[in-house]
Amino acid sequence: MNRSGLMPDWLRGYRMAWLRADLVAGVTLAAYLIPASIGDASLAGLPPQAGLYSCAFAGLVFWLFTRSRQTVITVTSALSLLVGSSIGAMADGDPSRFGALAAATALLVSALACLVALTRAGGIVNFISEPVLVGFKVGVGLYLTTTQLPKLCGFAGGHGPFREQLCYFTGHLDRVHPASLTVGLAALALLFLGRRFFPFKPLALPVIVLSLLLGAIFDPSGFGIKTLGYFQQSVPLPGPPSGLAWDDLHALLPLAMACLLLGGVETTAIGRVFARKHAVVFDGPRQFLALGAANLAAGLAQGYPVSGGMSQSLVNDESGARSPLSGLFAALLTLMLTVLGGGLLRHLPLPVLAAVVIFAVTGLLKHGDLRRLWRFSRAEFAVAMAALLGVLVSGMLMGVLIGAILSLLLLLHRSAYPHVTELGRVPDTCHFADHLRNPANARIPGVFIFRIDGAPLYYNVDYIRERFFSLLDARTDPVELVILDFGAVTAIDLAGVELLLHLRHALLRKDIQLRLAETHTTVRKALERSGFVNRYGRIEPDLNVDAILDHWEMERGAKQPTPQSAPAP
Repeated sequence: MNRSGLMPDWLRGYRMAWLRADLVAGVTLAAYLIPASIGDASLAGLPPQAGLYSCAFAGLVFWLFTRSRQTVITVTSALSLLVGSSIGAMADGDPSRFGALAAATALLVSALACLVALTRAGGIVNFISEPVLVGFKVGVGLYLTTTQLPKLCGFAGGHGPFREQLCYFTGHLDRVHPASLTVGLAALALLFLGRRFFPFKPLALPVIVLSLLLGAIFDPSGFGIKTLGYFQQSVPLPGPPSGLAWDDLHALLPLAMACLLLGGVETTAIGRVFARKHAVVFDGPRQFLALGAANLAAGLAQGYPVSGGMSQSLVNDESGARSPLSGLFAALLTLMLTVLGGGLLRHLPLPVLAAVVIFAVTGLLKHGDLRRLWRFSRAEFAVAMAALLGVLVSGMLMGVLIGAILSLLLLLHRSAYPHVTELGRVPDTCHFADHLRNPANARIPGVFIFRIDGAPLYYNVDYIRERFFSLLDARTDPVELVILDFGAVTAIDLAGVELLLHLRHALLRKDIQLRLAETHTTVRKALERSGFVNRYGRIEPDLNVDAILDHWEMERGAKQPTPQSAPAP
């Protein structure tokens, strides 16, 4: 199919044999989406139908644009808390204005996502490193837990960052309602037992259904347990939010950018995970287009920003989904329940809803990832902890921005200080590897082999020059030949060329030859354009270290004087 067309490839190649599997996966997915979206809406400070409308209407369009067959579009805990904590002050306690601001944020996210897709700038999310994501998710998980603990215990929650939430909870423990806490802990116990014995199943659904049945029979409010209550059951007429000014949109723009960054990272990460698992090509720009269309639908339906959901996508995949049609079926079922079954949900105890959210949040608290980072790299662990503390101390919005800045700084640091080393011959082979890390890789007498694992650019040439002469001066034997291994160098700028000219000039003064090994085509062409070859000579393509050594040995042998034969007696 033409990649610029609107019809996705999977739809043209769809097989009717997949329909049953997609329908089953859609029903299972809806069972997972419905209670989770209600819980996430409460995190955002919005009524339950806002979460249901967002999932339903976004799901009705996402399947048409995505090429990721297992990715599910939904409201998420992270986005919900980001929205709720960021626009609360702007709403001034007005619920209708709060909803309008949330819907406007979704529309802004849609516009930004479409712009990213059209300019093919989606690769920017790749600058968010894995350590930042690990720390960010753990911080979000801890913060989300503190927001739900008061509801689990039967009293209203507080506001503000993690420390304020935690202090509020510990300072109001005398308000714990025993019946509410009992119900909430029982729901949590059922959910965790279900995860142990029935992994990748919609565990929240049976707990929600059981709570509704018991609530309808025993009336929780009679025991002092707060319930969800009634909510609007009519389908909203799609349209833009009303009552907002241009100044409101301007104030919402940073929030929309943060939502796009967070949602884009999560959605593309999910797409890549399943693309690798099912051996298909991941289309990043198309995924941003699908994200933009989904947020447009959510905003017009009086919802709030959506993105790909990892746990929902895992459920979808494990349930046997063969195409994005499973997401369409789940969206239709969610919409039907919102219209026909909203009245039934009025009996849902709020402690049970808090338990569902806390249970979902535990998926973010992956302390094993932090341990893995600690073992792998102390520097990357420090970056993860900085992102974690950014969320806990400064809130979700600043946490996202801190994560982005840290990722860029980490990337710049690695690029500014590329790995450089001296090479030696691997025993009994013609290959060369790091001598500093493995002294068994033997140096060649009279030859200094230097490798740069990165592009020599204007901001790192001083570091490369310093390391080069430091390692060269450490040699105790007289060096006659220097080989620069450019096998890992894919680009070079004018400052990099000046570095090579400087090295060549310095080495010639010491009567040391300079040779370049394994220069890629792009680097050779850049050196030709810069005039370097006029001084150095022709750069042979694909000339490796071993071949250069052979030529050098031949040249040395040719220069040696031939011994004269003794005269015959």
